[in-house]
Amino acid sequence: MSKFWTILGFTYTSHLKSKSFIITTLITLVLIFGLANFQNILDWFDDGEGANHTETIAVIDDTDQTYSKLETSLTNMDENIEVTEFAGTEEEAKEAVKDDEFLGYAQLTLNDQGLPAAHFYAMSIAETNHVVDVLQQSLSQVKTEMITQQAGIDQATVQQIFAPVSIETESLQAEARSTEELNQARGLVYFMIFLIYFAVLMYGNMIASEVAVEKSSRVMEIIVSSVSPITQMFAKIAGIALLGLTQFGLIILIGYASLKTNQSELVGGIFEYLGLGETPVSTIVYAVVFFLLGYLLYAMLAAMLGSLVSRTEEVNQMITPMTLLIIAAFMIAMYGLNDPTASFVTITSYIPFFTPIIMFVRVGMLNTPFWEIALSMGILILTIFILANIAAKVYKGGVLMYGASTSIKDIRKALQLSKKE
Repeated sequence: MSKFWTILGFTYTSHLKSKSFIITTLITLVLIFGLANFQNILDWFDDGEGANHTETIAVIDDTDQTYSKLETSLTNMDENIEVTEFAGTEEEAKEAVKDDEFLGYAQLTLNDQGLPAAHFYAMSIAETNHVVDVLQQSLSQVKTEMITQQAGIDQATVQQIFAPVSIETESLQAEARSTEELNQARGLVYFMIFLIYFAVLMYGNMIASEVAVEKSSRVMEIIVSSVSPITQMFAKIAGIALLGLTQFGLIILIGYASLKTNQSELVGGIFEYLGLGETPVSTIVYAVVFFLLGYLLYAMLAAMLGSLVSRTEEVNQMITPMTLLIIAAFMIAMYGLNDPTASFVTITSYIPFFTPIIMFVRVGMLNTPFWEIALSMGILILTIFILANIAAKVYKGGVLMYGASTSIKDIRKALQLSKKE
C-alpha cells in the first residue's frame, strides 16, 4: 500500500510543480477574476468616473412644452442621465459639447402631426448610443401622454392598456419542474456540464500522456519491476484526481470570493438568473456523485488507452474515441437543457459513458424518479468495475508494449501479453 501512496504523491506533486499546470491555473484564475470584476474594470478605465457617473445632456426646446415632460420621464427611466435646458443658440450648444461641458445636446421640435421629434448632436454617436436609446424611449412616453390627453384618455387607463398580462404556468407532466425550480437548478446544471466536459478532456489527456511519457523514457520498465501495473494505474488516476480537485478548488474559491466582493449577498443578478442562490442540497449531492463516477470511468479509459502507445505524439490519436464520446455526451446534454423530456435524452442517460452528464441534466431539470437515478448509477458503477478489470489487464500488458501503436485493436495484444505475466 505504501507504493500506491508513493506513486500517488509523486504524480500529484510533479504535475503541481510543472510550469504548464501553474501557468494554466494562473491564466484561468485571472480570467475568472476578470469576469467577476468586469464592471469594476470598465469603470476603472472609464477615467475613474464609476458606474454611477451622471451624464448631462443639454436640451434646446423649440416647442416650449416638451422639456418638462421629457425631464420627468427621463428621471424615472435612467437616473444616470440628466437633462438641462440650454438658453443659448445652437452654435453655442455645439461649442459647449466640444468643450466637454455636455455629453451632447438635443433639439426638440414638433413634427407635422404636432408630436415630439428630436435631433441629437454629440462628438461621437457610437459612444452615445445608449443615451440616444433612453432619449427615444422617454420621448415616446411623452408622445403617448400627449396623444392620450388629446383623445381625452386619462393616464390610469393608459397604464392599464400597456400593463403586461399576467400568465401563470403549470406543467401537467408529473416529472416536470416549475419555473422557480428550473431557475434554482439551471446554474448548477450548466456548471456541471462544462465541469465534467473539461475535466475529462484535460485530466484524461494528462493521465494518458503521463503513461506515454514514462514508456518513452523507459522509466516504465523500472517501475514495473518494483510495482504492479494495477497499483500504478490506480495511483496515477488518484493522483491526477487530487490535482484536479486542487485546481478546481482554487477556481471555485477565487470565483466565489470575487463574486462575493462585488455582491454582498449572493442573490439577484447573475445568481438569480443561474439559480445559484437556492440550489437544493440533493441536486448538489447528485452533482458531486456523478462528477466522481464520470471521472473514474473516463480516467480508467484514458489510462488504458495511454498504456498502448509508446510516444506522446500518439496519445491524441489513441484517445480520440474517448474524446468523441465526451463531445457526443456534451452535445446531447445541451439539447437536453431545452427538452429534457425527449425520449432520446432519456435513453442516452442510461448509457454509461453518457450517464454522468445527461442523467444529471434530467435530475436538475426534471423531477426524475429515484429509481431511475438509482438504476443509472447502478449501471454506471457496474460499468466502472467491469472497465476497471479490463483496464487493469490492458494496462498490465500495454505498458510492456513498445513500437508504433495508434489503433485500439492493440488492446487484444495487451490482453494476451498480460496473461503471460
